[in-house]
Amino acid sequence: MRFSLKPQDDTFYAFFNDAAENIRRGVGILAELGDDAPDFQKISERLVDVEHDNDQLTHRLFNKVNSTFVTPMDRTDMYHLAGKLDDILDHIEAAANLVYLYGLSDLPALPREMIEQITVLTQQAELLVEFMPKLKGLNASMQDFWVECNRLENDGDRAYRMLLVRLYSGEYPALTVMKLKEVGDELEAACDSFESVSNVVESVYVKES
Repeated sequence: MRFSLKPQDDTFYAFFNDAAENIRRGVGILAELGDDAPDFQKISERLVDVEHDNDQLTHRLFNKVNSTFVTPMDRTDMYHLAGKLDDILDHIEAAANLVYLYGLSDLPALPREMIEQITVLTQQAELLVEFMPKLKGLNASMQDFWVECNRLENDGDRAYRMLLVRLYSGEYPALTVMKLKEVGDELEAACDSFESVSNVVESVYVKES
């Protein structure tokens, strides 16, 4: 049995679990962009609220870290992990906001490849919720997390590249291409941020093993 001098304060791990749930909630709202008749304004507004909730959660974590003498994880790792989790929601909220502000609701539908990006984000969010509670203890099964994160990130890259192929095919007017690409860039950044989370978790695992 491994012995550790570090305290096992569940409060810290609860922060990360709550952040994962916030992200799943945010991605669920984002996925409504693929509905038959999405309310783009309400989707954007609801995601602003979710992102704000997560900002407050992140601030509470930072305050907890700063006021705790001995933390169960390296302080720098906790800062990085919280920051990367927050990045995911920042990009998701930005994508939905751009769809609304750019008036992309006038399109018959968003490009299929963009919906595929959102599908990958949905899978990443579910994976995050499944594995974040396992952060405490960091058993060997945690390795499946970053392996699967990498696979999903590759799926996201493929969807993004195919989106670019479609955007540059001449199907859309030039201004619409620019708007859609900005949204696609934010979705790709969100996908990359999920992998950044897994990289931090892998680093913690290596340190603690």
